[in-house]
Amino acid sequence: MRIVVLGARGQLGSAVVQEVKKAKEAQGAGLRHDVLAFGHQDLDVTDARAVQVEMARVRPDVIVNCTGYNAVDLSEDRPVEALRLNAFAVRNMARAAAAMSAMLVHYSSDFVFDGETDRPYTEDDRPNPRSAYAASKLLGEWFAEDARQFYVLRVESLFGRVRDERPPKGTVAAIVSGLVAGTPVTVFSDRTVSPTYVFDAARATLELIERRAAPGVYHCVNSGHTTWADFAREAARLLEVDPKLKVVSVADVQLKAPRPRYCALSNAKLAAAGVPMPTWENALARFILED
Repeated sequence: MRIVVLGARGQLGSAVVQEVKKAKEAQGAGLRHDVLAFGHQDLDVTDARAVQVEMARVRPDVIVNCTGYNAVDLSEDRPVEALRLNAFAVRNMARAAAAMSAMLVHYSSDFVFDGETDRPYTEDDRPNPRSAYAASKLLGEWFAEDARQFYVLRVESLFGRVRDERPPKGTVAAIVSGLVAGTPVTVFSDRTVSPTYVFDAARATLELIERRAAPGVYHCVNSGHTTWADFAREAARLLEVDPKLKVVSVADVQLKAPRPRYCALSNAKLAAAGVPMPTWENALARFILED
């Protein structure tokens, strides 16, 4: 199986490439997977013609889209840029995939929900985006369906150190870095999340492809949920440090783009497809051990 990873030099894309290569090394030359990695320098995914020509040339069985415009607040000022990368580029990939009967894997976000709930969202819940970024991600989900064979995998609060990444990126990395340095760490007491370890998401992606699970939307997050304050306390326990936390409410912080207050996602559908996800506590422990 030939797997093309677009956005292969980003945090999630790098993890997907690593996991496919690791699986091939573990199972030997008989494994049928080959991975082709494309960074943004290699292919402009916003250019429909370029995407069609390049995918026709390499003839993938699966296209994994790890590209995206992830600047949530900046998207409020640059909505067209967010739409170009998070929506219309996905349409380009979906049409290219459909032309050669390839599978498209596209990653979306918890931000498609409004956060006005008190229990983990399922795939059957109706999205209600409240920012330009969130709207662009939801439109990307709809365009992904043009591939006919597709997985839309919603991920959240990605973390994990990929090769050659110094320092690691994201909220989790910032929390851990602050705890280690002994500096005050600002965390929300009332934002509930289901953090996602990039290597667990990458492994789940590969398993879905190999199992030929039913196409559709899946929540691809680590199991369980937590507030950022409790997450930081668990990280401090694992690091064996005394945390210096500045605990705040969402209402205390002025952000240009609204964040969903309660954005935990249920991954029960993914587990029912035969791909259970480790808990966020287990994932956090493995991330800390990486250092």
